[in-house]
Amino acid sequence: MINPVWLKTFCTLVEVGHFTQTADKLFMTQSGVSQHIKKLEAQLTRSLLIREGKTFTLTNAGKELFKHGKVLLHSFDVLEHSIKDDNQYQGKVSIASPGSIGLKLYPQLLRLQQTHSQLAIDYRFAPNQDIEKKLCEHSCDIGLMTEISKAPQINYQEIASEPLVLVTSAQITEINWQTLIQLGFIDHPDGRHHAQLLLQKNFVQFEQVEQFTNHGFSNHICLICEPVSLNLGFTVLPLHAAQAFKEQQLINIHQLEQSVYERLYLCTNNHSVINARTAFVKENISTYCQRSQ
Repeated sequence: MINPVWLKTFCTLVEVGHFTQTADKLFMTQSGVSQHIKKLEAQLTRSLLIREGKTFTLTNAGKELFKHGKVLLHSFDVLEHSIKDDNQYQGKVSIASPGSIGLKLYPQLLRLQQTHSQLAIDYRFAPNQDIEKKLCEHSCDIGLMTEISKAPQINYQEIASEPLVLVTSAQITEINWQTLIQLGFIDHPDGRHHAQLLLQKNFVQFEQVEQFTNHGFSNHICLICEPVSLNLGFTVLPLHAAQAFKEQQLINIHQLEQSVYERLYLCTNNHSVINARTAFVKENISTYCQRSQ
Protein backbone atom coordinates (compact mmCIF):
# COMPACT_ATOMS: atom_id res chain seq x y z
CA MET A 1 0.00 0.00 0.00
CA ILE A 2 1.29 3.46 -0.85
CA ASN A 3 2.73 5.24 2.17
CA PRO A 4 0.41 8.26 2.74
CA VAL A 5 3.25 10.37 4.24
CA TRP A 6 5.44 9.88 1.19
CA LEU A 7 2.44 10.49 -1.07
CA LYS A 8 1.67 13.78 0.68
CA THR A 9 5.29 14.89 0.25
CA PHE A 10 5.19 14.01 -3.45
CA CYS A 11 1.89 15.81 -4.14
CA THR A 12 3.04 18.87 -2.20
CA LEU A 13 6.29 18.94 -4.19
CA VAL A 14 4.36 18.82 -7.48
CA GLU A 15 2.03 21.62 -6.36
CA VAL A 16 4.88 23.85 -5.03
CA GLY A 17 7.37 22.97 -7.77
CA HIS A 18 10.47 23.38 -5.60
CA PHE A 19 12.26 21.07 -3.15
CA THR A 20 13.33 23.79 -0.68
CA GLN A 21 9.89 25.42 -0.53
CA THR A 22 8.26 22.01 -0.11
CA ALA A 23 10.57 21.27 2.82
CA ASP A 24 9.62 24.59 4.43
CA LYS A 25 5.90 23.98 3.91
CA LEU A 26 6.06 20.48 5.44
CA PHE A 27 8.56 21.48 8.19
CA MET A 28 11.12 19.05 6.79
CA THR A 29 14.68 19.24 5.47
CA GLN A 30 15.31 19.25 1.74
CA SER A 31 17.10 15.92 2.04
CA GLY A 32 14.04 14.55 3.85
CA VAL A 33 11.84 15.52 0.90
CA SER A 34 14.26 13.81 -1.49
CA GLN A 35 14.30 10.69 0.66
CA HIS A 36 10.48 10.46 0.61
CA ILE A 37 10.43 10.72 -3.18
CA LYS A 38 13.14 8.05 -3.55
CA LYS A 39 11.33 5.70 -1.18
CA LEU A 40 8.08 6.21 -3.08
CA GLU A 41 9.82 5.48 -6.40
CA ALA A 42 11.41 2.37 -4.91
CA GLN A 43 8.06 1.15 -3.56
CA LEU A 44 6.36 1.67 -6.93
CA THR A 45 9.41 0.59 -8.97
CA ARG A 46 8.81 3.58 -11.23
CA SER A 47 10.57 6.92 -11.74
CA LEU A 48 8.24 9.73 -10.85
CA LEU A 49 10.43 12.78 -11.57
CA ILE A 50 12.96 13.75 -14.20
CA ARG A 51 15.36 16.05 -12.36
CA GLU A 52 16.80 18.96 -14.33
CA GLY A 53 19.12 20.88 -11.98
CA LYS A 54 16.93 22.62 -9.42
CA THR A 55 13.75 21.89 -11.40
CA PHE A 56 11.98 18.71 -12.44
CA THR A 57 9.29 17.38 -14.73
CA LEU A 58 6.90 14.52 -14.10
CA THR A 59 7.13 11.19 -15.82
CA ASN A 60 3.91 9.55 -17.02
CA ALA A 61 3.86 7.52 -13.81
CA GLY A 62 4.36 10.72 -11.81
CA LYS A 63 1.47 12.43 -13.60
CA GLU A 64 -0.81 9.45 -12.92
CA LEU A 65 0.22 9.28 -9.26
CA PHE A 66 -0.34 13.01 -8.76
CA LYS A 67 -3.77 12.87 -10.41
CA HIS A 68 -5.08 10.04 -8.24
CA GLY A 69 -2.95 10.81 -5.20
CA LYS A 70 -4.66 14.19 -4.68
CA VAL A 71 -8.02 12.43 -4.60
CA LEU A 72 -6.73 9.85 -2.13
CA LEU A 73 -5.22 12.47 0.18
CA HIS A 74 -8.49 14.42 0.09
CA SER A 75 -10.34 11.26 1.15
CA PHE A 76 -7.93 10.86 4.07
CA ASP A 77 -8.60 14.47 5.11
CA VAL A 78 -12.38 13.95 4.93
CA LEU A 79 -12.11 10.74 6.97
CA GLU A 80 -9.93 12.39 9.62
CA HIS A 81 -12.28 15.38 9.83
CA SER A 82 -15.29 13.06 10.11
CA ILE A 83 -13.74 11.17 13.00
CA LYS A 84 -12.45 14.22 14.86
CA ASP A 85 -15.64 16.24 14.33
CA ASP A 86 -17.93 13.90 16.29
CA ASN A 87 -21.10 15.99 16.12
CA GLN A 88 -23.94 14.69 18.28
CA TYR A 89 -26.54 16.21 15.94
CA GLN A 90 -25.19 14.82 12.66
CA GLY A 91 -24.97 11.36 11.09
CA LYS A 92 -26.83 8.06 11.08
CA VAL A 93 -27.92 6.15 14.18
CA SER A 94 -29.31 2.65 13.61
CA ILE A 95 -31.87 1.30 16.08
CA ALA A 96 -33.74 -2.00 16.33
CA SER A 97 -36.69 -2.85 18.56
CA PRO A 98 -39.81 -5.03 18.70
CA GLY A 99 -42.74 -3.50 16.84
CA SER A 100 -44.76 -2.66 19.94
CA ILE A 101 -41.96 -0.43 21.21
CA GLY A 102 -41.43 1.12 17.80
CA LEU A 103 -45.06 2.26 17.62
CA LYS A 104 -44.46 4.40 20.67
CA LEU A 105 -40.83 5.41 20.17
CA TYR A 106 -40.37 5.95 16.44
CA PRO A 107 -42.62 9.06 16.24
CA GLN A 108 -40.62 10.61 19.10
CA LEU A 109 -37.35 9.96 17.27
CA LEU A 110 -38.77 11.53 14.12
CA ARG A 111 -39.58 14.66 16.12
CA LEU A 112 -35.96 14.62 17.32
CA GLN A 113 -34.81 14.37 13.71
CA GLN A 114 -37.02 17.33 12.77
CA THR A 115 -35.22 19.39 15.41
CA HIS A 116 -31.79 18.18 14.25
CA SER A 117 -32.15 17.72 10.50
CA GLN A 118 -28.62 16.35 10.03
CA LEU A 119 -29.48 13.31 12.13
CA ALA A 120 -30.58 10.21 10.20
CA ILE A 121 -32.66 7.71 12.21
CA ASP A 122 -32.50 4.17 10.79
CA TYR A 123 -35.23 2.26 12.65
CA ARG A 124 -35.87 -1.47 12.14
CA PHE A 125 -38.55 -3.63 13.76
CA ALA A 126 -37.31 -7.06 14.83
CA PRO A 127 -37.88 -9.72 17.52
CA ASN A 128 -35.51 -9.95 20.50
CA GLN A 129 -33.40 -12.74 19.03
CA ASP A 130 -32.71 -10.81 15.83
CA ILE A 131 -31.90 -7.63 17.78
CA GLU A 132 -29.36 -9.52 19.89
CA LYS A 133 -27.75 -10.85 16.70
CA LYS A 134 -27.63 -7.38 15.13
CA LEU A 135 -25.90 -5.97 18.22
CA CYS A 136 -23.37 -8.82 18.32
CA GLU A 137 -22.58 -8.32 14.63
CA HIS A 138 -22.30 -4.51 15.05
CA SER A 139 -25.06 -4.01 12.48
CA CYS A 140 -27.06 -1.67 14.74
CA ASP A 141 -25.98 0.97 17.25
CA ILE A 142 -28.83 0.67 19.78
CA GLY A 143 -31.10 -2.26 20.54
CA LEU A 144 -34.29 -2.16 22.60
CA MET A 145 -35.12 -5.60 23.96
CA THR A 146 -37.80 -7.03 26.22
CA GLU A 147 -35.59 -9.89 27.39
CA ILE A 148 -32.17 -9.77 29.04
CA SER A 149 -29.56 -10.75 26.49
CA LYS A 150 -27.49 -13.86 27.18
CA ALA A 151 -24.62 -12.61 25.02
CA PRO A 152 -21.72 -11.51 27.28
CA GLN A 153 -20.78 -8.58 25.03
CA ILE A 154 -24.21 -6.95 25.30
CA ASN A 155 -24.61 -4.20 27.86
CA TYR A 156 -28.18 -3.51 29.00
CA GLN A 157 -30.07 -1.21 31.35
CA GLU A 158 -33.75 -1.32 32.27
CA ILE A 159 -35.46 1.91 31.20
CA ALA A 160 -39.20 1.17 31.31
CA SER A 161 -41.96 -1.38 31.76
CA GLU A 162 -45.33 -1.84 30.04
CA PRO A 163 -48.35 -3.87 31.22
CA LEU A 164 -49.23 -6.92 29.15
CA VAL A 165 -52.88 -7.37 28.25
CA LEU A 166 -55.04 -10.07 26.74
CA VAL A 167 -56.91 -8.95 23.62
CA THR A 168 -60.09 -10.47 22.19
CA SER A 169 -62.81 -9.34 19.83
CA ALA A 170 -65.48 -7.03 21.26
CA GLN A 171 -67.82 -10.05 21.37
CA ILE A 172 -65.86 -11.52 24.30
CA THR A 173 -66.70 -9.73 27.54
CA GLU A 174 -65.53 -12.25 30.12
CA ILE A 175 -62.34 -14.29 30.15
CA ASN A 176 -61.96 -17.83 31.45
CA TRP A 177 -59.80 -20.78 30.51
CA GLN A 178 -62.44 -22.51 28.41
CA THR A 179 -63.06 -19.35 26.39
CA LEU A 180 -59.35 -19.11 25.56
CA ILE A 181 -59.21 -22.75 24.51
CA GLN A 182 -62.19 -22.24 22.21
CA LEU A 183 -60.82 -19.04 20.70
CA GLY A 184 -57.31 -20.22 19.88
CA PHE A 185 -54.19 -18.07 19.70
CA ILE A 186 -53.12 -15.37 17.24
CA ASP A 187 -49.33 -15.38 17.32
CA HIS A 188 -46.76 -12.65 16.55
CA PRO A 189 -42.95 -12.43 16.83
CA ASP A 190 -43.07 -11.95 20.63
CA GLY A 191 -46.44 -13.68 21.10
CA ARG A 192 -45.19 -16.81 22.86
CA HIS A 193 -43.03 -14.78 25.20
CA HIS A 194 -45.89 -12.41 26.08
CA ALA A 195 -48.41 -15.21 26.53
CA GLN A 196 -46.03 -17.17 28.74
CA LEU A 197 -45.49 -14.17 31.03
CA LEU A 198 -49.16 -13.22 31.40
CA LEU A 199 -51.03 -16.52 31.29
CA GLN A 200 -48.87 -18.51 33.67
CA LYS A 201 -49.58 -15.88 36.35
CA ASN A 202 -53.35 -15.97 35.84
CA PHE A 203 -54.35 -19.53 34.91
CA VAL A 204 -53.32 -22.62 36.86
CA GLN A 205 -54.17 -24.69 33.77
CA PHE A 206 -51.56 -22.93 31.65
CA GLU A 207 -48.40 -24.87 30.83
CA GLN A 208 -47.40 -23.76 27.34
CA VAL A 209 -48.76 -21.81 24.37
CA GLU A 210 -49.14 -25.07 22.42
CA GLN A 211 -52.22 -25.82 24.53
CA PHE A 212 -54.09 -23.37 22.25
CA THR A 213 -54.86 -23.99 18.61
CA ASN A 214 -52.83 -21.61 16.48
CA HIS A 215 -55.27 -19.56 14.43
CA GLY A 216 -52.82 -17.24 12.73
CA PHE A 217 -49.60 -15.22 12.82
CA SER A 218 -48.67 -11.66 11.85
CA ASN A 219 -45.25 -10.01 12.02
CA HIS A 220 -46.72 -6.54 11.43
CA ILE A 221 -47.54 -4.90 14.74
CA CYS A 222 -50.42 -2.87 13.30
CA LEU A 223 -52.13 -5.97 11.90
CA ILE A 224 -51.94 -8.36 14.86
CA CYS A 225 -55.34 -7.23 16.17
CA GLU A 226 -57.04 -7.57 12.77
CA PRO A 227 -57.80 -11.32 13.08
CA VAL A 228 -58.54 -10.81 16.78
CA SER A 229 -61.17 -8.19 15.93
CA LEU A 230 -62.81 -10.77 13.63
CA ASN A 231 -63.07 -13.20 16.57
CA LEU A 232 -60.55 -15.58 15.01
CA GLY A 233 -58.56 -15.88 18.22
CA PHE A 234 -57.02 -14.00 21.15
CA THR A 235 -53.54 -12.57 21.55
CA VAL A 236 -51.34 -11.02 24.25
CA LEU A 237 -49.69 -7.65 23.66
CA PRO A 238 -48.16 -4.72 25.53
CA LEU A 239 -50.93 -2.24 26.38
CA HIS A 240 -49.64 0.48 24.07
CA ALA A 241 -49.64 -1.88 21.08
CA ALA A 242 -53.22 -2.93 21.78
CA GLN A 243 -54.33 0.68 22.16
CA ALA A 244 -52.66 1.57 18.84
CA PHE A 245 -55.17 -0.56 16.90
CA LYS A 246 -57.31 1.92 14.96
CA GLU A 247 -60.68 0.23 15.40
CA GLN A 248 -60.84 0.02 19.19
CA GLN A 249 -64.60 -0.60 19.11
CA LEU A 250 -63.93 -4.02 17.55
CA ILE A 251 -61.72 -5.36 20.35
CA ASN A 252 -61.71 -5.77 24.12
CA ILE A 253 -58.53 -5.19 26.09
CA HIS A 254 -58.56 -7.35 29.23
CA GLN A 255 -56.26 -6.53 32.13
CA LEU A 256 -56.22 -9.77 34.13
CA GLU A 257 -56.32 -10.12 37.91
CA GLN A 258 -52.57 -10.65 38.23
CA SER A 259 -50.84 -7.76 36.47
CA VAL A 260 -47.69 -8.59 34.53
CA TYR A 261 -45.28 -6.03 33.14
CA GLU A 262 -42.89 -6.43 30.25
CA ARG A 263 -39.55 -4.81 31.02
CA LEU A 264 -37.71 -2.79 28.40
CA TYR A 265 -33.91 -2.88 28.18
CA LEU A 266 -31.71 -0.40 26.33
CA CYS A 267 -28.82 -2.39 24.87
CA THR A 268 -25.47 -1.69 23.19
CA ASN A 269 -22.39 -3.74 22.37
CA ASN A 270 -19.61 -3.40 24.95
CA HIS A 271 -17.04 -3.68 22.17
CA SER A 272 -18.46 -0.77 20.14
CA VAL A 273 -17.20 2.78 20.50
CA ILE A 274 -20.25 4.95 21.25
CA ASN A 275 -19.98 8.12 19.17
CA ALA A 276 -21.56 11.42 20.21
CA ARG A 277 -24.72 11.08 18.10
CA THR A 278 -25.42 7.55 19.36
CA ALA A 279 -24.93 8.69 22.95
CA PHE A 280 -27.29 11.63 22.31
CA VAL A 281 -30.04 9.45 20.82
CA LYS A 282 -29.55 6.81 23.52
CA GLU A 283 -30.02 9.41 26.26
CA ASN A 284 -33.10 10.80 24.49
CA ILE A 285 -34.66 7.32 24.28
CA SER A 286 -33.98 6.62 27.95
CA THR A 287 -35.42 9.96 29.09
CA TYR A 288 -38.52 9.67 26.90
CA CYS A 289 -39.31 6.10 27.99
CA GLN A 290 -38.93 6.92 31.68
CA ARG A 291 -41.10 10.03 31.42
CA SER A 292 -43.85 8.22 29.52
CA GLN A 293 -44.32 5.51 32.15
